[in-house]
Amino acid sequence: MAGKIRLLIVDDEIKFLDSIAQRLEMRGLDITKATNGKDAVEIARTRKFDLALLDLKMPGMDGKQVLEILKKEHKYIEVIILTGHGSMDSAVDCTKLGAFSYLPKPYELDKLLEILKQAYESRLKKKFESDQSRIQKLTDLAQGTSALGILKAMRELDDDEK
Repeated sequence: MAGKIRLLIVDDEIKFLDSIAQRLEMRGLDITKATNGKDAVEIARTRKFDLALLDLKMPGMDGKQVLEILKKEHKYIEVIILTGHGSMDSAVDCTKLGAFSYLPKPYELDKLLEILKQAYESRLKKKFESDQSRIQKLTDLAQGTSALGILKAMRELDDDEK
């Protein structure tokens, strides 16, 4: 599993969930499935994911609620909404909450793969920029701070990472 893109897929339609998971696993992604929003949030609290693919309409916690929680709790995750019940209003709402993309069902696999690629590139860019900023802060600290001060600052920077 090392080196694979880690993707959480959430959909209450089990046949669809199994089908899309199988298609993406065959293309080398590390897939974790959840059939509802509550389970998805709990799984994401115990494992790290690069990307999430969420159905919008689900009983209980819907995709928009899951999106909001994932973006708050996981600094670099990119989320794609994939729905058969989309509207312009829900697309705008999801985008405001941080969704990377919003795709209708039925989907074209090549289009989905391209969006997943772009989302992963976006995640990597954000992570790289954050790492560069952290390195610069440490470099600045090292030029006038004691060793103990540097260690304390490193710990604070490390606590910022999710």
